[in-house]
Amino acid sequence: MDDRESFYPLNVRICHECLLVQLPAYVPGEEIFSDYAYFSSYSTSWVAHAGRYASTMIDKLGLGAESLVTEVASNDGYLLQHFVAAGVPVLGVEPAGNVAEVARGKGIRTEVEFLGAETGAALAAKHGRADLVAGNNVYAHIPDLIGFSQGLANLVKPEGLVTLEFPHLLRLIERNQFDTIYHEHYHYLSLLTAQRALATAGLTVVDVEELSTHGGSLRVHARHTGDGHSPSAAVKEVLAAEAEAGLHTVEGHRGFAESVFRIKQDLVEFLLTARAEGKTVVGYGAPGKGNTLLNHCGIRSDLLSYTVDRSPHKHDMFLPGTHIPIYAPERIAETRPDYVLILPWNLREELTAQLAYVGEWGGRLVFPIPSLEVVSP
Repeated sequence: MDDRESFYPLNVRICHECLLVQLPAYVPGEEIFSDYAYFSSYSTSWVAHAGRYASTMIDKLGLGAESLVTEVASNDGYLLQHFVAAGVPVLGVEPAGNVAEVARGKGIRTEVEFLGAETGAALAAKHGRADLVAGNNVYAHIPDLIGFSQGLANLVKPEGLVTLEFPHLLRLIERNQFDTIYHEHYHYLSLLTAQRALATAGLTVVDVEELSTHGGSLRVHARHTGDGHSPSAAVKEVLAAEAEAGLHTVEGHRGFAESVFRIKQDLVEFLLTARAEGKTVVGYGAPGKGNTLLNHCGIRSDLLSYTVDRSPHKHDMFLPGTHIPIYAPERIAETRPDYVLILPWNLREELTAQLAYVGEWGGRLVFPIPSLEVVSP
């Protein structure tokens, strides 16, 4: 507790030329991702989402024992395990050695690497190019977006498919999701800017799906330019929606700060009132987005006594900046708080079901985004 604590600026910028919304690399990717505390498999709904994707891709692409699926930022094998179970060969590319070891323990072939142009070429030479290259919630995490895009192009077969899932900037703005802005998210992507980044590597977006995950995400489908596939109607529709919202101009991004202030005001007033009334408030989850929310609002352990998380890798640690302690989920039943503030609000349905027992003593759940909402579980 007496060690020096590092703080970094959090200034989001937009390029006047390409319109990419980005965060300068205040913290190098190697410092964030080489030893990582996030394990995807602790979210039941996310694993189920991955399973549905795997089933769809196997059917759509006709994947089998002679195919190869490569996932970049494959984490603990939450996705590739579904392909392995279906008899499809896989390759995981994961920069965090501690997380990669968990995947290997599941029998998932995993290389510990940061993807770039050279890395992609080397991995393809070693393992072969893939029929399908997947990247879920990694495209926004890369300081060198152009090098990473070239790495994707080098990994996929000439006739292969690349799919990328990432939070949609349009939803971030319209739903006030400012807490998703933190240092491991270097980019905040629209379809337009993702399209432009992929084009630098000779990849063309041919289709897009709008997903509910992470508060509203896109799954883009990209292929090598010139392979005969044309952009779908969905691509044109999403681009049109972005343009209508003003995201295809610099001026269209203005006004977000005032919405952020209202969220801060409402949450702090709620916590101060709860304390004045002698009510207890604790947190659920220890996600990156929670740190942005709590630090921006100046919330400390006097207003939020503790938080819990399913991942044992976070237990008995503290949230950075706020020094709020993290415990196992069982602590909520032991202390019976009046309110539970949900920090990973993107998992609302899953967590509402998990926390149904809070209602047994009259406890309530608090969702801070997109606006403050207090509900009975």
